[in-house]
Amino acid sequence: MEGMKLDNIFFVGLMGAGKTTIGRLIAKQLGMVFYDSDHEVERKTGVKIPLIFELEGEAGFRKRETSTIEELGQLKNIVMATGGGAVLLPENRELLKNNGIIIYLRGNVHDLWLRTRNDKTRPLLQGGNIKQKLERLYIERDPIYTALADLIVDTGAQSAAEITSHIEQLLQNLHAKDVAIKDKKNLVHPTLSKS
Repeated sequence: MEGMKLDNIFFVGLMGAGKTTIGRLIAKQLGMVFYDSDHEVERKTGVKIPLIFELEGEAGFRKRETSTIEELGQLKNIVMATGGGAVLLPENRELLKNNGIIIYLRGNVHDLWLRTRNDKTRPLLQGGNIKQKLERLYIERDPIYTALADLIVDTGAQSAAEITSHIEQLLQNLHAKDVAIKDKKNLVHPTLSKS
């Protein structure tokens, strides 16, 4: 799958969309190395993300997140799950676009709420009505994810294995298209001779 930026695969989407779960499965299936940008921020700082938000605010966290995405984006043969808000900064969008295939895992708000409603580790969902917060985040971020993505995969009632299989098929289709385009560009057109 060379030539189509498939050195890396980046998953974007709201919290609870399955970026980490699906990312791990895809990495395993394709023989790639998996990273979760949020986990890498925690590993580098030695503290959990809610504490970073508490001490440095969202802006401090986003700065650390950008540094991590930049570092990981330089690697080859990786699959990375990004944090839900990673796409908010133009520099992150550019880093992702320039270094791999971007797959938007799109979940509907109800499913995302079901998956995250009891999770106390997500700072942006703490306090208040979680479903309303997810609706607001979806309205704000969906257009960004959609514009950035090379592939959009709706998640819902399917199992992680079904979603992974679907993504593998989409990646194969992308590769086939890329090869066909390259083959067309490499065709030698005979010149017409006037007799």
